[in-house]
Amino acid sequence: MKYRLVLASNSPRRKELLAGLGVPFEVRVLKDIDEQYPDSLPVNEVARYIAQEKAAAYRRIIADDELIITADTVVIVGDEILGKPADETDAVRMLQLISGRTHQVTTGVCLLTAEQERCFDVTTDVTFKTLSDEEIHYYMDHYRPFDKAGAYGIQEWIGYIGVTGLQGSYYNVMGLPVQRIYQELTNHYQFKI
Repeated sequence: MKYRLVLASNSPRRKELLAGLGVPFEVRVLKDIDEQYPDSLPVNEVARYIAQEKAAAYRRIIADDELIITADTVVIVGDEILGKPADETDAVRMLQLISGRTHQVTTGVCLLTAEQERCFDVTTDVTFKTLSDEEIHYYMDHYRPFDKAGAYGIQEWIGYIGVTGLQGSYYNVMGLPVQRIYQELTNHYQFKI
């Protein structure tokens, strides 16, 4: 491959998903990247905006032979973005909000080289059954999902018992749309298996 891949994320799920492509990569994370976004930004554009902001932080330090991957995932219910919960009360509120309805999970991704930046987003519709209070509290007690947008991991117990429908990429809901990344690497960056 023409470029050395760099994943700009500490997420264990993103590391696992990118490793699944069978391509070597390193992890490099800059501290204190601002993940704020303008309140006026439409909710379906937030994930891509934050991924672009993350990419901008790497622009000044990128080597000529590197391709840096930045990403951000948001859960959208109606017009509300559910980020990582502030605490258990917030996490319970989020799970009650997605209970019994369909929401969107959008991941924005930027592929940055010294010459160019390609950004895109992928959205998946996820439908949950109506969750009981017992199920929500069991999940809180056993999985502590405070590091996850929307307060859940689809690959965990709550996904096993709660998700009744999925339209789009499962891996996108986990945090990285690897099929689309593979497509971009193949079509635009001379990646070959």
